[in-house]
Amino acid sequence: MAVTSPFPATSGMFADGAQLPKTVKVHGINHYFGEGELRTQALFDNFLEVRRGEIVIMTGPSGSGKTTLLTLIGTLRTVCEGSLLVLGNELNGASRDQVNRLRQELGFIFQAHNLFGSLTAYQNVNMACELVGMERKESDRRIRMLLERLGLGERIDYKPDSLSGGQKQRVAVARGLVHNPKIVLADEPTAALDKESGREVVTLFQEMATDHGCTVIMVTHDSRILDVADRIVKMEGGRIKTDSAVQETSVICEFLQQFPLFSSLTPTTLTEVADMMRVETAEQGDTIIRQHDPGELFYLIRTGSVDVLVDDGKQTRKVAQLKEGQYFGEAALIRDEPRNATIVAREHCVFYTLGKADFTRTLERAASFREEIQQALFSRS
Repeated sequence: MAVTSPFPATSGMFADGAQLPKTVKVHGINHYFGEGELRTQALFDNFLEVRRGEIVIMTGPSGSGKTTLLTLIGTLRTVCEGSLLVLGNELNGASRDQVNRLRQELGFIFQAHNLFGSLTAYQNVNMACELVGMERKESDRRIRMLLERLGLGERIDYKPDSLSGGQKQRVAVARGLVHNPKIVLADEPTAALDKESGREVVTLFQEMATDHGCTVIMVTHDSRILDVADRIVKMEGGRIKTDSAVQETSVICEFLQQFPLFSSLTPTTLTEVADMMRVETAEQGDTIIRQHDPGELFYLIRTGSVDVLVDDGKQTRKVAQLKEGQYFGEAALIRDEPRNATIVAREHCVFYTLGKADFTRTLERAASFREEIQQALFSRS
C-alpha cells in the first residue's frame, strides 16, 4: 500500500543526507514582543528542522521574522511558546547555566559587527577563543589563518576605528568561526562585502560544513550567495512560507522539463510546481493506481521502477516498465477520464505527486505561456 508523506517533495526529506542528525528542531514556535495591550505576535506556529552540516539560507521581506527566529535559535531571546531544540538542548525553560554552556558551541556573526573599539582585530577575534577555553597556540594559529584568508593579514593589529565597514564585517566573521562552532548563526554576513570578499566568506562556511559537519543558518538578501545553500527557507508575516531543498528542487524541475506539457514553463514556475508536489512511497508489489479508478494524482518517479498493466477484459498484459525520472497518471487528468492502466511497484519506490487541481492549473499556465510567446512573435513579424 502506498504511503503519502505530509512533507513537500522539495523539503529534501528523501534527499541524500536525510538521515543525518538534527542539530536544530523548531516545533510550534510562537513569539511575542511587548506586554499587555502593546503585546504583538512576531512568529506564528513555525516548524523547522536543520540537519548536521547543512547550509540553510533564510530569506523574506523586512519584518518577516527571520532575525527573530535566528536569535531564538541562538539563545539571544527567550522562547515564549513551543519547543526549540538546539544540539539536543530544549531552550523552552532552559536554565542560565544550560544556555551559557550551549553558547560555547555556537558562532554568531552580526550585521552590526559588535566589535570592541578598544581592541585590535586580533583581540576581538581572540575573545571567542577565550570564552571557550581554546589552547593559546591553537587559537593564535586559527586567528591568523582566518584573518589572512579574509584579506586582513596586514590589519591584524588595527582597531575598528581604523577599519572600513567591510573590514569590520570580516573581523566579525572570523570571530564567529574561530572556535570551530557546531552551529554558525549569521545575520546578513556578506551585506557590507564586495563580491570577492563575500565569496571567500561563504567558501569558509562550505568548508566548515563539509569538513567539520558545522550547521550554518544565515539570514540574507544577497542573491550572489544563494548557490551555496542546501535549503532556502522563505518567511512572510512571521511564518515559514516555504522550505525548499535546493538540490532536490533542481532534480524535480529537470524531471518536469522532460514532460512535454511542462517543457515551456519558466524556471520560476517550475519551482513553484515542485513546491506543490508531495512525497508518496510504495513497497514491492504495491498497487499505486488501478485501472478504471478516478484519476486524482500525477506521479513522477524519484526512485525505483513500476510495471504498467492493462486488462482488456480477457487478460492482463504488461505494456511498459517505467523508472526514475519518468511519469504516469497524466492521461486521466488531461482527459478527465478513469485510469486506463494499473501501476504496480517493482521495488521500493519514491514518487512525487501533484494533485488534479494543481496539475490542471499548471497546464493552464503552460498554455498561457505558449500563447504569450506566439503573440510576441506575431507582433514582431
